Amino acid sequence: MSRSFPVRRRRRAAAVAAVLAGLFAVPLPTMVAPAANAATAPVPGDPLTGSGAVNRTRLTAAQLTGGSAEDTVPDSAFALPARAAPPTHSFEGTLTLDGLATAGGFRALKDPDGYADAAATRHLPPVGIALVQNGSHLVPAKRGLQYTGNPAWNLAMGPGRAWNEDGDGQRTRASLPFALIERNANCVHNGALTFLFDNTSISEVRYQITTETCEYFQFDMWGQVAADYRPGPVEGAENLRDAYASEVKDRLPTKPISALAGDYPDSGVDVSKFGSGVTPSALSTFGFYFGGVHYVGNCRTRQGEYPFCGQMLLPSYSTAKSAFAGTAMLRLAQRYGPAVAQEKLSDRIPEAAGKTAWSGVTLDQTLDMATGNYTSPGYETDESGRTMADFFAAEPYSDKMRLALSFPRKARPGSTWVYHTSDTFLATRAMNNYLRDKAGSGADIFDMLRDDVLGPLGVGPDSLVSSRTGNSPGGVAFGGYGMFWTQDSVAKFAKFLNNDHGAVNGKQLLDPALLAATMQRTPQDRGMTTTGAKPMKYQNGFWGREFTSADNAAYTSPFYVPFMSGYGGITVAMMPNGASYYYFSDNNEFSWNAAVAEADKLAPMPGAAATAR
Repeated sequence: MSRSFPVRRRRRAAAVAAVLAGLFAVPLPTMVAPAANAATAPVPGDPLTGSGAVNRTRLTAAQLTGGSAEDTVPDSAFALPARAAPPTHSFEGTLTLDGLATAGGFRALKDPDGYADAAATRHLPPVGIALVQNGSHLVPAKRGLQYTGNPAWNLAMGPGRAWNEDGDGQRTRASLPFALIERNANCVHNGALTFLFDNTSISEVRYQITTETCEYFQFDMWGQVAADYRPGPVEGAENLRDAYASEVKDRLPTKPISALAGDYPDSGVDVSKFGSGVTPSALSTFGFYFGGVHYVGNCRTRQGEYPFCGQMLLPSYSTAKSAFAGTAMLRLAQRYGPAVAQEKLSDRIPEAAGKTAWSGVTLDQTLDMATGNYTSPGYETDESGRTMADFFAAEPYSDKMRLALSFPRKARPGSTWVYHTSDTFLATRAMNNYLRDKAGSGADIFDMLRDDVLGPLGVGPDSLVSSRTGNSPGGVAFGGYGMFWTQDSVAKFAKFLNNDHGAVNGKQLLDPALLAATMQRTPQDRGMTTTGAKPMKYQNGFWGREFTSADNAAYTSPFYVPFMSGYGGITVAMMPNGASYYYFSDNNEFSWNAAVAEADKLAPMPGAAATAR
């Protein structure tokens, strides 16, 4: 059940590197803080109470001071140990890694397109991190996607920890999660780095990458490099500390997935079914929200467990069609009225004006993948074809727009479902221009989603940035891919749609009638019928799958499950009994029927008629 992003869409890494190498200079990140939240706790949770008597044999102080990285090591060496003592030093300033262009080791594990042929792909991009510390928590001043200008990689830094160990002398040990993000695409490769520091100096920095959510390019990367620590005030440091404390406090209550059976002992729920059906080595993580609790799976790597599972950065791929484009339309409808769904693309996209093929195509039809413009009606035949390969590879807005508009008229708009990620790009651009007409020329559709929806519902900063054209923060948001999740963010978003019905703290953010149809709660309006081996429904960027007694004898009444789906093996399923299940993987495995069956044991799924009420 593949969803968009065909393998053939990729540019050849070596060719891109040849064109782009040497064209970019990368400044250190600007130290800009988010707004303070007066209601936050002063220090994040999980205070350290250990003695510091840590029995460490890997990444010792001596190795970080003058050793070398011969290969990857168990990821536990980067993790906060059970006996960690509170840090005696506090980090505030900028950390810069040196010599990255030639440092370290690289081992390709899956690379059918020769990405590793480019030297830039085998090394980290420039890294300059402004950090502040709150208790034992290290907080980057910038979170989420950062454009580096590197030919291969953009970068994201996550919050880490600082602590003391007896074997480190008078220095404090730090560890941080980070992610490499493929330029102009959505693959994410997660790693960690660690170092020792005191008030004025720093050891060498050890780093490694041992996991990814990326179907077509998988590798290990490691190294140990000299670093520069420039202590000094970071702009808005107190706001950064307070904002992170608030973020930690406001996360959904979590328990390990194993706790689900104990919380519902009479249900017969089998927790092993969650995460099943997916090759274990390809499964990044999974989780299940039910009854006010977020039950989380682990985050496996090739070197054990990822030491920052809750901070693992996860790609959206086509879940952005739902979470960005579809949700943005629901927000516009709530702000300006539901007639926005009938806006004509040719009226809102200058490049589409005068093109006969796009005459009469509405925003609603475009989000439903029913423009009537396509080359082949076969299931994802166009999505895997040459035009879409060029569309995905194009960085400039003008090239992406030209390719998106190049499909010929074959059917009446609204009559035929044909899956095109480029259609979501067009819909996103039309919504952006509609918003500018209403709110001013500086308005941006992703910024509206961020400020009006994602921020208020408590999605973390890592998920508040979208990839854009031109590999630039000033470009146009992709729309159909290019967002990012963490475990908490994706669970909160599913809860917002499925349990809270588009409201936050009693305020309705999304048009309720259009949301009900999107969530398959309006039987007379289920959207387009898809093609493929098992036809489903497609409505406003969301999929809908019907379950009947043919799937499970326990389903005495048919019901629909709306879900978000992403390339490579990503699913976020929101069930009518209030449960939500998600997993992120990269072996093209779309298997979640078993999770629906287990959720039904906790609370039977209401039938279609009951769901509509």
